[in-house]
Formats: sequence, structure tokens, C-alpha cells
Amino acid sequence: MIDLRPLSEDDCERLFRWRREPEVDRWMSDLPALTLDEHRRWFDEFRGDPDRRGWIITHNSGPAGFLTLTGLRSRHRRADWGWYIGDAAARGRGAGRAAQALGLDLAFDGLGLEKVCAEVLADNDVALKAQAAAGFRREGYRRRHVLKDGVFRDVVLLAILAEEWRERREQVRRGLATANLIAA
Repeated sequence: MIDLRPLSEDDCERLFRWRREPEVDRWMSDLPALTLDEHRRWFDEFRGDPDRRGWIITHNSGPAGFLTLTGLRSRHRRADWGWYIGDAAARGRGAGRAAQALGLDLAFDGLGLEKVCAEVLADNDVALKAQAAAGFRREGYRRRHVLKDGVFRDVVLLAILAEEWRERREQVRRGLATANLIAA
């Protein structure tokens, strides 16, 4: 089963390790922290910022990934999000799809947002398909927007509105519950 739990102090080193893994880093826009001290400063800043929230994605109660919402203080009731599966054993098993559904419930029902936005590297087919399955729609395309490993890469802009999630929520959650990924 997949669930989300609040970020805790114990997650700092785990996130540092995950973020430095090549399979995670290849799909991220920013470079990972070079040192644990640098990462700890980011982690403490993140946890203390009321504009950002983070959750650990759990798979069978064990840590599997990270989901974030940023821009929570916007008067426009929108936020940007990002997520990744850091535990290699949880990848390709529906953890990302399930975490998205749980995260969208938190964003729209728990935090009262109207819109959740995402930026995905254009060649990240897995993330683009997962977000489309949740109901995200393409809103734009930024050419040569991210410099990664010496190469400029394109970015797809996606978003989902609260009403769009509410229209497909039951169908998505039913499929995830049938697959034993989330509680019914």
C-alpha cells in the first residue's frame, strides 16, 4: 500500500541519498546538493518555510519517495508540485500514480488549492504518462529551458484544476484501490 506521511528530521539523510541517485537526478531540473551539510541547510530551510510542504511517499510503510508542494501562500490558491520515487524497489509498481492521487487529495481538499502545476522534462515519458493519467493537462512548452549535464532540455508545463480532479478522482482512486495500491 502507498501512503503519504509528513516529512520528519529523520528523512534528511535519506533524501540526500535519493536525490544523488542517477535515476532520480536525471529527471530533476536542479543539481543535487554536493555535501550533506549543504543538503541539511536546504532541508531545514524547506521545513521552516510556510510556503512549502513535503511528504514522504511510503510503500508498505517504508519510505519510497518524496512529494512537494510549493507556492502555498499564493493568493491565487495554486501551487507547484514535484515528486519522485527514490527507492528503486518501489519504481514501476504504481507508487508514483498512487502518491499523485493522495497528493491531489491533500492539495485540493486538505489545503484548499484551486490549481496544481508541474514542470516535467519533455523526455520523461513515465512522468508525463503518470500525470496525464491523474488528469493533468498540458499548458505549455518551454524550449531549451533547463541546462542539465551540459545539454539544454525542453520542459512541458502541466496543470490540473480542483474541479478536474474531482471529476476523475473516484475513477482514479478505484483503479488504485483495485490494484491494492491505496486503501479503498
